[in-house]
Amino acid sequence: MANSKNDFNEKAARAGKKVSHFLGKAKGAVARAMDQNDDGKFDREDIAKVANEIKESADEKAKQLELKILQPVFPADIDDGDFIMPKFLRVANKDRRRAESEVCRGSIGYFTTHKGIRVLNIFRECAELFGISFYPDSRSEFYYVDPSDRDRYIALDDYFSYLKMERVGELQRIAQDLGAKHFRVTYIEDKSSFTKSNASGSLKADKAASAQASHESEKSEYSTMEIAAEMTCPGHDPVKPKIKYLLRDPSIQSLVTMRLDKKAPLQHQKFMIKMSNSSGLKENDAVKIDAILSSMKFTGNTTVASEAKNEERRYLEYEIDF
Repeated sequence: MANSKNDFNEKAARAGKKVSHFLGKAKGAVARAMDQNDDGKFDREDIAKVANEIKESADEKAKQLELKILQPVFPADIDDGDFIMPKFLRVANKDRRRAESEVCRGSIGYFTTHKGIRVLNIFRECAELFGISFYPDSRSEFYYVDPSDRDRYIALDDYFSYLKMERVGELQRIAQDLGAKHFRVTYIEDKSSFTKSNASGSLKADKAASAQASHESEKSEYSTMEIAAEMTCPGHDPVKPKIKYLLRDPSIQSLVTMRLDKKAPLQHQKFMIKMSNSSGLKENDAVKIDAILSSMKFTGNTTVASEAKNEERRYLEYEIDF
């Protein structure tokens, strides 16, 4: 019994020595790890350095978090070959939070996300640094890119009216370059809904005549028509016009080709141009813009989507004589 007790005590003593040796090694490893100035001991200077490293790490994490939240844009970002200007953007004054933030110092704008869509916000005083121009100026808030010029942005409130004016002006220049003696541009807008006349209600009326009467009634009563431009010129030999907005319109392409054909030069032409084909801002993009504006608490008398839908009902009738 005594021998068993002695064996147990010896084993416990040996185990205790191993634990003490292990703790001593661990303590030495911790001390060496904490020894920041390599003087062989852990003192106040080491504590200060460790605290400073912890603070720097925390500051860096806070900086990265602030960058993620504020999403600033710097001049170096737009000079990067991977940076692509979006079609829709906002011009705004610098807000207080970004003006006072260290991570935003030197920034020229910032990104925000609305309804899953990333929006570029440009500081008004830095607008010229983006290498783009604005119509009518940079004092509006929301802009959409000019369909014929990637570096030009049109104020959203003026977008459709501006493009109407530009396309009418372009048709006038085309007529002059092609040597027209007379041309007329008529703006036509069909109403979105029609109320058919009940001309077919009379049993005695001929069905075909009734249908024709109904069609004519709709056309004359429910369409807006106005002459947008008309001019009489002396005429001259044609030169190839420079075209921007209507460059891809097949009717315009055909007109230019036939007029420049010296073997059988064109004398008269009349056709319709659907304005939505060259507007640039399509209805599906307009719906996204409306979602962005709604999430930013901006509301107006009409929606961008309704204006884009209205563009589907707008035409320019072009009649030209040589």
